[in-house]
Parts: sequence; structure tokens; C-alpha cells
Amino acid sequence: MVSLTPVNTSDVDVRGLERWLRETIAGTVGFDAGSRALYSMDASNYRRRPLGVVLPRDVDDVVATVAACREFGVPVVPRGGGTSIAGNATGEGVVIDTSRHLTRILQLDPDRRVARVQPGVVLDDLRAAAARYGLTFGPDPSTRSRCTLGGMIGNNACGSHSVAWGTTADNVEELDVLLYDGTRLRVGPVPRAELDRLAARPGRAGQVYAALRDLAYRNLAVIRQELGRFGRQVSGYGLHHLLPEHGHHVARALVGTEGTCVTVLEATVRLVEAPRARALLVLGFADDVAAARAVPELLPLRPLTVEGIDDLLVEALLARGRRPGVALPDGRGWLFVEVGGDSPEEAVDRARQITAALGRQGSALVVSDPAEQRALWRIREEGAGLATRMADGSEAWPGWEDAAVPPERLGDYLRDFKALLARHGRRGVTYGHFGEGCVHVRIDFDLITPAGVAGFRRFLEEAADLVVRYGGSLSGEHGDGQARAELLPRMYSRDVIELFERFKAIWDPDDRMNPGVVVRPHQVDDHLRFAAVGRGPRTVFAYPDDGGDFAAAMRRCVGVGKCRDAHPPGGVMCPSYQVTREEKHSTRGRAHLLYEMLAGDLVTAGWRSPEVREALDLCLACKGCKSDCPVNVDMATYKAEFLHHHYAGRVRPLSHYSMGWLPVWARLASVAPGLVNAVTGRPALARVVKRLGGVAPERDIPRFADQPFTRWFRRRPAPAPAGRTVLLWPDTFTNHLDPGVGRAAVAVLEDAGFRVVLPERPVCCGLTWVSTGQLGIARRVMRRTLDTLGPVLDAGVPVVGLEPSCTALFRSDLPELLPGDARARALAERTYTFAGFLAEHAPDWAPPRLDRPAITQVHCHQHAVLGTAAEEELLRRAGVANQRLDSGCCGLAGDFGFERGHYEVSMALAERVLLPTVRAADPGTLVLADGFSCRTQIAQGAGRRALHLAEALALGLGR
Repeated sequence: MVSLTPVNTSDVDVRGLERWLRETIAGTVGFDAGSRALYSMDASNYRRRPLGVVLPRDVDDVVATVAACREFGVPVVPRGGGTSIAGNATGEGVVIDTSRHLTRILQLDPDRRVARVQPGVVLDDLRAAAARYGLTFGPDPSTRSRCTLGGMIGNNACGSHSVAWGTTADNVEELDVLLYDGTRLRVGPVPRAELDRLAARPGRAGQVYAALRDLAYRNLAVIRQELGRFGRQVSGYGLHHLLPEHGHHVARALVGTEGTCVTVLEATVRLVEAPRARALLVLGFADDVAAARAVPELLPLRPLTVEGIDDLLVEALLARGRRPGVALPDGRGWLFVEVGGDSPEEAVDRARQITAALGRQGSALVVSDPAEQRALWRIREEGAGLATRMADGSEAWPGWEDAAVPPERLGDYLRDFKALLARHGRRGVTYGHFGEGCVHVRIDFDLITPAGVAGFRRFLEEAADLVVRYGGSLSGEHGDGQARAELLPRMYSRDVIELFERFKAIWDPDDRMNPGVVVRPHQVDDHLRFAAVGRGPRTVFAYPDDGGDFAAAMRRCVGVGKCRDAHPPGGVMCPSYQVTREEKHSTRGRAHLLYEMLAGDLVTAGWRSPEVREALDLCLACKGCKSDCPVNVDMATYKAEFLHHHYAGRVRPLSHYSMGWLPVWARLASVAPGLVNAVTGRPALARVVKRLGGVAPERDIPRFADQPFTRWFRRRPAPAPAGRTVLLWPDTFTNHLDPGVGRAAVAVLEDAGFRVVLPERPVCCGLTWVSTGQLGIARRVMRRTLDTLGPVLDAGVPVVGLEPSCTALFRSDLPELLPGDARARALAERTYTFAGFLAEHAPDWAPPRLDRPAITQVHCHQHAVLGTAAEEELLRRAGVANQRLDSGCCGLAGDFGFERGHYEVSMALAERVLLPTVRAADPGTLVLADGFSCRTQIAQGAGRRALHLAEALALGLGR
């Protein structure tokens, strides 16, 4: 056994190390509390506070950082996308995050089918580059839109296609690695003669090769007996790759070492031919155990994937208001079997052949449409997030996340595993790579109370013994980390455990590379992040889905990092990260900072925290995470809550007084709108107004309407008595800034046979006070509004909103800010979007024919809270060939884009898709945007007027 001196970071000259790094490297050095808090957690149950964080700008920065750590005796913790669930991307040393800058694909050779990449390359970016040549990188974990190649190499990641293309280790050809002592090596397969030659070289490189040769050849029998027994045996180190029959492949032996041996600087990986067409066969079974037992029949038919899900995962999806988009076959357990072909017809034929071979017809579905396939795959790919909150809202966690057994034994193992869950009184949501015998499961562990933690340990010990009885591996994909490494002696003999220690010592004799992971590990119940925070502080929002507990709301973020997707297809989350690519501007980063604020030992100022305020400054409050995050983190709400407490009794930013109080200023401006517009229209005066109001100097101040919508409505000729009554909500934006939208809505609603009324007195939803965290004022405004609307609500009159953000507030925020007020619930239930109201209350009304193409920018709050199905259908019935832009947030986001200091980010978001598309659109194409901020961004950025849906339909009425 190797004996090493443990690291004591309390003796480190931290300030000296920080100073050394700042003077040496070009990248970002963060030793402040905020930077450390951002990297204290990954996607696991664990929390460890790093000494500091480095975002190297190039390979030289990595080398210099490791040299500095060596000089000061500090551990190094390599990190990729931070999506590991094993606890191997956190540590007490210096975290090196390569995902920010080391993102270059250095070479892609389609003839040799290899690519040379830096460790921070995101998998989907490599796959997109390879796809131009009909190639792909085989391993594809569900986090592929944000996981990095370096992280995949660290964990030996696999994904759904490992059935066909193997693990990451199977697809790595060479690695350029850096040892803690500064030695740099390029490693790969080594013929025996070359191995002997390298072992004879003088210096550190020769010592490494000699030690590797001796370790392999002196332990051939035990390595062959215990390692490399089946494809998903990921636990421990892959020492079998050092054997002669595997070509003494040093690079593959280092894959899966979880940052404990070397720092990866560059990788050469193998690419495979991608099928030209794919079909998805979905098979339904009585339960997931029956589905698992069918796997051995499928594997000889050479599918590309065989994935399994259970009914609890589907229930969790439905509980969030999401539907699969394609009806699943009957059953309570399903297999997703993907096959390929040279054409869609060939792929579908292969899927049907499998169905026939299995003798299954009624409980099988063949899906050939790519969009429908993506909809079904999203169920499986978002499993890690979805399963964290069960259908009844209870919390579930990783811990026993990805054990694997030989596929032919999966059914019996899964049966016994479920019995183990029952004996412990636990529930688990199961899904995973059934074709490789790998099962993911999120379990409702109690990780907060001492008794619960003790039960957690007992469960893991028994689960480890169970998987070993079935000849399996504690980890089948994510590595051992802190989550399982303590249990490795239950799986391996003492001889193999000692070989792991010797292997690490060859590379890292001083145990400074990610210590406490795999070898001499921390215990499975040490450093649990939940122990840091009890019940949260008193809040203004009710958080009904979190038991009224702000701490429970912060536990929603489990770190899977979907918010770090820089190109989210069809989604919004997370706009600021899409521009800055900084962890603190991701939903995950902000959630982790808020959690650390509650913990109080890194972020120590509580609600007054400057670290949290800075991270939230670029949050657009778009609510994209409320719908796009698998666990429905609602950062817009958390931001409003934080700002309320942060500025309680203090002077606020100028924008809170100007734009936060916009409804008041708008009403005052309506007395003399011409005078106000004349002032704000003069450059010199406008500069003063912007400076006093905290408005970005680059912005044009919107003009106030000559006549508010409510005044026009009161003065217009009374219409003939019509049918059912509907109340049209006169939001501030429609009423004072764009009243044409209100006039158009009245025309359309009356054409549809309704009697339109407005509130009897001036009203406001309180949106601008909510978004600036002035929640006390917002609640008073809301109560006055409910007093005004009382008779309307009592009469059951529906309410139609035109501004999506105001409509979404009634649906979502209002009941959470006034949880005991029955009128708030009634208003939430009776509030409709313009199109949603017509769809439900006037289904037979024929909209006017427009027969024109259109492009539509969907407001973020509509995307997150309200949905767009009714709008799409209404446009279709009006003869509009509509293209919904996959543009995410417009970048203006209410007051965000107008605030000083936000203009650059605001416009960068708009320039990604929205503004270039609008500029390129034909003059005859309608540009539609229901949100006032979206229309304003289009007008100021592209010089084109966008229309509200009501205005577009009114055109067809000749209004």
C-alpha cells in the first residue's frame, strides 16, 4: 500500500498563491468568495469549498497553474462542465475549469476519422463539426449539449449509443497530459518493443513507462480476472487497457481516472460513421423489470440504442404540465430502441423487423419523424432533472445513480433492487441504458437529518453488495468520485485496490491530483451539501411547490447544467449565459450562489450579499428556467425575492425608481404626453433624463401615446349590445405606450361576438415592482386591483391579457404573493391570453384570412408560463404561414435592456437570431411579437415595426 501525507490546505499561503497566479497567467483567477461558491458543488450530493478557481485562457495557463499549485503544495481539481453526479468535480484545491476558453477543435480528419480537441470542447460542438462529413463521436451522454470532452474523459462517459459505439475509453486514441510534477507526455497505444524502449529512457517519462509495464506484467492474472469483464464496468481504474491484448493503451487506461492522475491538455478521439436515417421503436411492457428482461432478445439484432424508462418518470413529466408530444404504447415500462439505415424507409423497415422478431405488435410504436423522435428522446434525456422531483413534489437524489450489471442479468437485478428499495421504505425513479445493463435512479433519500443520512449509508452498502452479487459495477458511467469510491473494496479484492493505489502513485506520487476521489476516498456520507442549510428564512413569495421553504426551492437545482447550453433548440434558458459563457451567469451558478448565501460560510452577508447581487444583475428575469429547466428553477422569482430583502431600508438603483415605478410615471405623463415626448426627444435633455433614471445612454426612450387606450375606450361611440362579457386588461404598456394594440383587440373581440369592458378604475398588475423586487408595493397594488375587479370576478367574467408578462404574472406570481387571497386564485384561473381566450370561448369564430407569411418572436414569459399552442392554431386558421423564431429571449426583457450597463448583453442576445432574421425578412412578411419589449427591441434594433397578434387580425378586418 502507498502511504502519503494528506493535504492540509489550512497551511497554504493562499494570498501568495493567488498573487503568483495573477502575475503568471492570462486567464481568470478567482479566490473571492463568489468564485469559490460557484464551484463548491457539481451535479452530485456533495459540497466542497475550493481554495480558488482558474479559468485558463490557453494550455500555457494550465501548465502555469499546475506549477503554481505544485510550488504551494495545493491540490488540483480538473473540471469540465460540472455535470458529474459522483462528486469528482469539487475539491478543496484549485479548480481548473477548461470549459470557458479551451474550446477549440484543433483538427478534424474525415479520412482518418479522428479529431484532435482541447478539453473544454462541448460534445455537441464536436458532433456538429463531424456531422458535416457524415461522422459523429459515439458516446453521447444526455448532457451532451454542455458536457465537455475533458469531463467525458475524466469519467469515461458513455451515453445511449454505447451499445453500438462503446464508451469514451473505447474512442480515445491519444492524450496530451500534464503530471502534477510538470512532466508532459503524449500517450496512446504502445507496442511491446516500444514500451520497453520508453521504459529505458532516463528521467520521469521513463520511470512512468517502466512502472506501468511492471504493474501490468506482474499482475496479469488478477487484472484479467477482475477488470474489463463487461462494457459498463467503469468503477475503479481501467488497468486492463495496459494489458498486451489491448495494446498497452496508456491513454485509455487514463480515461475514467476522474482527474486523480493527470490533467488532460488535448485529446485525439475516434469518430464513427453516423447513420443517414434513424427510426425509433418504442416498446411498452408491464413494468421496467419486464422491459429489462426483454433486452437480451434485442441485442443480437444490433440496435444503436436500447434505453429504458419507467412510469414514475413519465408521471414526473406530466406533473410539470408537459406531455411527451407522442403517445407512448400501453405499459408502465418502456424501451426506446433506435435503429439506423441509409434511408428513412430502410430504418423504419429495420424497426418493424425487430418488432416482428420479438412477436410484439399492439404495444409497439415506430416513430420515423425526426421532430417526434426528439420529443420522445427529451423524456429520457431530461431524466436526471425530472426525476429529482417526483410527481407528488417530493425530493429525490442521486447517490446510487448508475450501477450496471451484465445486460443478461439486468431484469433479475432490477427486481431485487426494487425489493431493496421497498425494504428501506424508499422510492426510486428508474431509467437508463438498459442495453448495457446500466440503471440510473433518483431515490427519495433523506439527506438532511442524521437518521436519514445513516439510512442513506446503509442503503448504499446493501446496494453495493447486491450489484456485486450480479457481477456488476458500482458505476456504469459517471465514475466513482466520492459517491461510490469508499465502496470499491466491496467490489474488488484487496490486490486490485492496491493496484489502483499504485497506478495513481505512478502519475501522482504526492496525491495532489483531486485527492479523496477513487483512491483513499472520502466517505460516502461526508461533505453532503444538504447539511449546510436547514430551513430557509422567511420570504414574501409563498413557494407552494417547495413547502413554503426557500431552502427547498434552492435545492431544486441539482447541477445538471441544462442552463449552460449555449444553443438551446426551441428554448430560452439561459440568455445571459449564452452571451457571457460565465458560470455565475447561468441559472445553475446563480442557484448555487443563493444556496451558499443560505449556508453562510462562504457567502457571509446573507440577503445583503454583493456576490449574489452581482450574479443576478445580468439575470433578465425571463422565466425561461421555469419551463426549460428540468426541475423548474424559477430564477426570476428568486431574483425578485433577493432584491426585496437586499434593498430593504436602503437606497435602490435609479432604475428601480424610474422603470420600477413606470405605471405611476406613465399616468402622470398622460396628462401632457406631448410635452414629455418633446423633452425626451431632445438629445441633450434625453441624456439628463437617462442619467437620472439609470437608463442606458444607447437607448431611445419610448414615446408616450397622445391618447391612452382607456381614454379612447371611454370616448368611443358605444357599440351595439353584444354577447358574453369579457374584461380586457389595460396593462401599462398597452394603455400608455402602444394603445393601438388595445384598439385592435377590441375590434377582434367584438367581431367574435363579445362585449368588451375595462376595469372601472385605474388598475395595475404590479409587474414592474415585482421585477425590481419592490414586493411590498407590488402586493399593495395587487390588492387594490383585486378590490376593483371583485365584482367582475364574482360574476365569473373572463379576463383577457394582451401583454404576456402581465398575463403570466396573474397566472403565476399573483397567487404566490397573495397565497391566502381567494380572489387571487380566481383571477389566475380566469385570465387568458388573447388567442387562448378565443380558442376556448369562441372556437367557431372564423378569423379573417391574412394569407401571408409571418415570423414570430415569442415573449419569454409566454414561453415559460402561458404556452403558444392557441396562437399557432389561430394563425393557421387565418392563413398565416408562420415561422416561430428559435431565437430565445429578445434581450430587452422588460426593464433589463434599458438599464445602464446592460445594453451590450441585451443587443448581443438580439443579434444572435432575432434581429438578423427580421432584417432579412421580406417586406410582405408579417413580423409578430405580442410582448411590448420584444416589439421595442425589434424597432430599435432593426428599424421595423412588429405587430401584436391582435393588430395582425385587425388588419384582416380592415381596421
